[in-house]
Amino acid sequence: MDFSLTALRRWPDLEGPDLPAADAADRLILDESAAARASLSDGDLTIIGDGFGALTLGAAADGGRGIRVHQDALTGELALAANAERLGLAGGFVSLPLTAELVAGARVVLLRLPRSLDELRDVAGLIAAHAAPEVVVFAGGRLKHMTTAMNDVLGAHFDRVDITHARQKSRVLIARGPHDGRDPEPRRQVHDGLTVCAFGGAFAGTSLDIGTRFLLEHLPPVESGGDAAIDLACGTGIVATTLALRHPDLRVYACDQSAAAVASTRATAEANGVADRIDVARDDMLRSRPDASATFIALNPPFHVGAAVSEGVGPRLFADAARVLRPGGGLWTVWNSALQYRPILERLVGPTRQIARNAKFTVTASTRR
Repeated sequence: MDFSLTALRRWPDLEGPDLPAADAADRLILDESAAARASLSDGDLTIIGDGFGALTLGAAADGGRGIRVHQDALTGELALAANAERLGLAGGFVSLPLTAELVAGARVVLLRLPRSLDELRDVAGLIAAHAAPEVVVFAGGRLKHMTTAMNDVLGAHFDRVDITHARQKSRVLIARGPHDGRDPEPRRQVHDGLTVCAFGGAFAGTSLDIGTRFLLEHLPPVESGGDAAIDLACGTGIVATTLALRHPDLRVYACDQSAAAVASTRATAEANGVADRIDVARDDMLRSRPDASATFIALNPPFHVGAAVSEGVGPRLFADAARVLRPGGGLWTVWNSALQYRPILERLVGPTRQIARNAKFTVTASTRR
């Protein structure tokens, strides 16, 4: 088993050198579930929240086949596929969205516990609704990210939740007896007339964070020409939806690598009556967009990857935005002032001017050289 875990690679080293592609929690989940997995038939195993493929490829190396997998991050999905190909384990799994198809009839589910309780509620409810009655869920994580509230969330959908001994600062919760299942539905909250929808895995939930609010206050009028405006790293779609509401003839392209963010953006656009003018895609930055094809991009770059702070995400997004912008096109960005992104924007995109600054955030406009 260890050969497959220690050989895993991230995609494309986005998270920095200090974050491994597999950790002690992955190993503990695999060890605790080994006996239960040994009796499974093809298609009986589902894996949710697998970072870069450690759980999936560990189970495949143990003989698992027909494994159904859901990873919220597209970079995780790409890493799993690349690691499987490199290790000779391709073909033993299929990647699926977080829907009934993922868990229907599953007898064992391996789950990396999400930090968001709402995301855990979505996952637990889905498993309880569609998995086999005898399903056993092995839900593990690092102790520093686990809370007793997670036990309560699982307990709302399973008759019994057992707790393993800790090992290497990791622990597994084992849930049996599913009940009160339900399919995930987006939460809703109204901010200044804008309905924000969010599934449990969306990073900011239904809130309108202060950085996004600051960017919205200073966005310029956008011409409704042939190019769609782009909301890069769209989250729950607040910027994309606001642009569409402000400019009735404008088309908007919104993208994010998170499946939950993409689903939330679609729901937000629908709730505000602009879904027909917003194209939403799950994408690794803007890789599916051609060079020099856009004139306006708005960006509130994330500075977290999972539970960790990573300052490397922003510059990668800036560089890809620069690739997609036409000469003279504009990148409007809000960022935490402490990150001091302006010199990086100048270097990667072009001349950058400060539009606004408050106690915490800076809004800049960069013109593609």
